[in-house]
Amino acid sequence: MNISLAWLPADEFTRILNGIEDPHDRSRAFADASRINTLYSIMRAGSGHLGSSFSAADTVAWLLLHEMRSPFGPDGDIYFSSKGHDAPGLYASLIGLGALPEEKLHRLRRLGGLPGHPDVSIPHMHANTGSLGMGISRAKGMILADRLAGVNRRIYVLTGDGELQEGQNWEALAGAVHHAMGELTVIVDHNKIQSDTWVADVSDLGDLEAKFRAFGWGVLRCDGNSARELDTAFRLRHKEHSGMPAVIIADTVKGAGAVTFAATSMPAGEWRYRFHSGAPATDDYVSAHQELLASLNSLLSRHGLAPAELSVADVALPVKATGPQLPQVYGRALVERALSDDRIVALDADLVLDTGLIPFSETLPKRFFECGIAEQDMVSIAGGMASRGLLPFVHSFSCFLHARPNEQMYTNASEHRKIVYVGSLAGLIPAAPGHSHQAVRDISALGAIPGLVVVEPANSAATEAALDFCIASESSTYLRLVSTPVSAEAEALGAEPLTVGRGRVVRSGGTAMAIGSGPIVLTQLMRAARLLAAEGIELTVVDLPWLNRIDSDWLADVTAGTDELFVVENHYTHGGQADLIARTLLERGSEKVPAFCGIGLTEVPKCGTEAEVLDAHGLSAEQLAKRFQARIRLSTHH
Repeated sequence: MNISLAWLPADEFTRILNGIEDPHDRSRAFADASRINTLYSIMRAGSGHLGSSFSAADTVAWLLLHEMRSPFGPDGDIYFSSKGHDAPGLYASLIGLGALPEEKLHRLRRLGGLPGHPDVSIPHMHANTGSLGMGISRAKGMILADRLAGVNRRIYVLTGDGELQEGQNWEALAGAVHHAMGELTVIVDHNKIQSDTWVADVSDLGDLEAKFRAFGWGVLRCDGNSARELDTAFRLRHKEHSGMPAVIIADTVKGAGAVTFAATSMPAGEWRYRFHSGAPATDDYVSAHQELLASLNSLLSRHGLAPAELSVADVALPVKATGPQLPQVYGRALVERALSDDRIVALDADLVLDTGLIPFSETLPKRFFECGIAEQDMVSIAGGMASRGLLPFVHSFSCFLHARPNEQMYTNASEHRKIVYVGSLAGLIPAAPGHSHQAVRDISALGAIPGLVVVEPANSAATEAALDFCIASESSTYLRLVSTPVSAEAEALGAEPLTVGRGRVVRSGGTAMAIGSGPIVLTQLMRAARLLAAEGIELTVVDLPWLNRIDSDWLADVTAGTDELFVVENHYTHGGQADLIARTLLERGSEKVPAFCGIGLTEVPKCGTEAEVLDAHGLSAEQLAKRFQARIRLSTHH
């Protein structure tokens, strides 16, 4: 669908800044202008974090315009966002100031454009963030390095209030006081809503001022959507707390600046914030744009300036894929099983929508436990539950579930506690959020945990079969779920009864075979097989959902007569399924081992659309077919 989208060119930002002398109105106008462009870029991209960008816009405007010293100079003050969700807003502000090319505004979450979360490959992004809780520690390291280099500058870090549930934030506070880091100012974007709902309803932070003071920090509080109050807070910070680290708790509204995204974001009777990560509906876009433009023009009129001059383009909005989403299929199936199995409990890390747990939380509320943005705590809680005979199902995005609590998962395994870990958003796709959210090292990170079986279903039927395995098995399991809609090709594959370490042939072909797992890889393999068939090459495709288990006899049987064996992974090439298969083949010592090729990621995953990123990493059907064909022809030639 095409829609007319409007944005403010960079020269309009210059006109606004040059035409308004009052610092408070200047900052307000700049924030509104940045919000207009943030809205545009997210709408055009089809996804992005509106609420977080809007709540932080006034803080970012004041910092860049009036607080920071030489923010774009080599030894100038540094600002970065630890929460990272507000990246679209920060990009819009930097573009408005000429610090980023204006054309980048049109390429949010696109290959070669602006990543979904901050990345240091983009100028003036000082830290990769999006994986929460690391910002204060990173700033401390910058300050210690500056001191060694004789550089005197201030470091400003923005955190989210939901982010403060991550334990590393609190580990960082005492050391900043010990080193008397007067260079460090932390701003808490206290909008009181995290990914899904109210912070207070997930894991209440209590008296934030008292907590920071107890660590020895200077503490101030202000309305973070008021330029005047921000001005006062920063002045007091330097006057009253110059020799120590300080925090400014900025009370904000998620979606501030547009009633559409603020006051109507969680109407009475609703619990879920609507504008955390997706693009708004067309009607919401239009109303919010009009509100922002009216606010900006009112400020311009007050200072005798002409209304804002917009640029308009007819843009084709991204077409959303259709098909079942495995976390939702899984969530409904989990409720059905839990109703007949009292041992089952579900734990979540502030992602109840994305992990498919809304039906469970509503149907079995006493057996649902929201742990907040605190994965290590959640996994250890699960260990305690398992020690008392419960069967915990532990949920988060794969990128966060396999990494932060890895040690806690290992401890659970050492106690022989049965736990099911369910990681959504697994693999390379969706790529729009960027590498902090792309789980492509989880198999290697979890595959070696004793007794933990890693399984990735290919479609709805296979997800239900995998869930039944998780419940019946004596082993703990990591259930790896792709979150993008399942293609018709993958859904049509259905499922067969699961046997650990064994897969199934889903397309019979010739002496070239490709093994893969999950809907993304199998879809591309089936499409690649059709492309090869047109060239006279018949490819056998095998679905092997077990990522750290292999039945040696089955593998020998299924590969008998195979000349070329490809293993394609939605994961890094190191430590994944290909390594396991190659080792198993070699250890059997068979007389004939097929020529082997493992294909997967070899670099940090790129940000962009699904098609762009699959192609860029050589995992699209077209790229796979080319690689298969070249290898097969080379083998035939030799």
